[in-house]
Amino acid sequence: MTTCWTMAAALGLGLSLLAAAAPAQTLRIGIGSDPDILDPTLSRSVAGRQVFTAMCDKLIDIDAKLNFVPQLATAWTWSEDGRALTLSLRPGVTFHDGATMDAAAVQASLERHLRMAGSTRKAELGPVAAIDAMGPLTVRITMNSVFAPLAAVLSDRAGMMMSTRAAAQTGEAFAAAPGCAGPYKFVRRIAQDRIELERFKEHWDAGRFHFDKVIYQPITDTTIRAANLRAGSLEIIEAVNPTDIAAMAADKRVKLHISPGLVSGYIAINVGNGRRAEGKLGRDKLVREALDAALDREILNQVAFNGAYIPGNQSVQPESPFYSANVPVPPRDLARAKALLKQAGLEQVKVQMSVPNTTEFRQAAEVIQAMAREAGIDIELAVVEVATLLKQWTDGDFESLIILWSGRTDIDANLYNFNACGMALNGGRYCNPEVDRLLNEGRGTTDFAKRKIAYDAAAKIYLDDRPYIYLWNGRLIAGTSARLDGLIMVPDGMLRLRDLRLRDN
Repeated sequence: MTTCWTMAAALGLGLSLLAAAAPAQTLRIGIGSDPDILDPTLSRSVAGRQVFTAMCDKLIDIDAKLNFVPQLATAWTWSEDGRALTLSLRPGVTFHDGATMDAAAVQASLERHLRMAGSTRKAELGPVAAIDAMGPLTVRITMNSVFAPLAAVLSDRAGMMMSTRAAAQTGEAFAAAPGCAGPYKFVRRIAQDRIELERFKEHWDAGRFHFDKVIYQPITDTTIRAANLRAGSLEIIEAVNPTDIAAMAADKRVKLHISPGLVSGYIAINVGNGRRAEGKLGRDKLVREALDAALDREILNQVAFNGAYIPGNQSVQPESPFYSANVPVPPRDLARAKALLKQAGLEQVKVQMSVPNTTEFRQAAEVIQAMAREAGIDIELAVVEVATLLKQWTDGDFESLIILWSGRTDIDANLYNFNACGMALNGGRYCNPEVDRLLNEGRGTTDFAKRKIAYDAAAKIYLDDRPYIYLWNGRLIAGTSARLDGLIMVPDGMLRLRDLRLRDN
């Protein structure tokens, strides 16, 4: 009775807060968590990428079929030896602080990504050796070696350009007044409540953006997020919970948008970052293997996600050309899990797992907890906010955690920064020199067959070492008001606001 009252009260409070009158030209978007720092160089969260999609244009974008398309760069060409990329910049682009986007600003932005302390873009840019302004609107990026993923890298946060003045700022100083070149500019942020943007009338493509204001509202509970959409308090929500699909599909006030995605969900394990790596899970590969053997990915998909996702064991779906078929999705083997623990000298083992405070992750973690318990692995769940979890990951303040990666168009961005020794997103400090060699081999050629050989060989090693236990590959499920037209789903999951219009009825 108390639980029902609490849920109803929370839902009513959420609806009443969000239902305040909003101007007709305001687009309200419900996102799954509060973004971390609003700085493209330092940001790590998916929620941050959603806000950047409206605020910070990139050199290159992708379309619904994963083709590279112009954004701030109108064209790009490779040198004959594949070690230099020359970009022609779009003329007439203005940053939010009034500065003109030119080759010098692009050079400053890219060098900031490469050199700023704590940059999570540095590893993404790989062997970039020099960035040169070849003219007012021409930039050449030179590399020490061939780097196949560079165009894909520039279609994400590493490709987000900042004014020269803004690029000189760091951290909170930048986040307080981001100087990007997107269709919407920053107004204010109220932590855990909202991020407000306003239309940038000097944007190079301003005629295709039809809302005066955009408000991003973090709502971690998917049911409350969906209820606000159905009540008309939001126009778009990301990451609809599969358990809400049936109710939303029957509601004529809303529309569902379901498409293929690049997402992977996984358990990350601290194998070498400080004292929290000293537990049995971090120190003994047999214990990690036992945990993997205790898990039934199909049951997890059915129970936690209503069968909407794809059981998986790698950063890409089994249909991907980069999927390593030599390491297929393993079935659950409870007897083997118990035998592996016994081989490790254990009958039972305790493990702590940090869990993002969102509906889907809590549901998934509870299913994992129940399955692992049957094998003698007692998982203690610690539910925290996403930004807190990401800090724990960076600081090594975790034994294990469950999270997802929104995925990238080139597999290098799914693997290198997570698995190569000393990289920014390698929070568990996994380090295997042979994996490093193979990942560098894969990113160092444009020949797909050679890349595939290298990535397949690397997969056999890191999937056996298990610094990550991949569990599912996601589909994108967004919801909009039935009155909202123009949304195009792109596999990276970012909600692009171009051409969106709200009908009167």
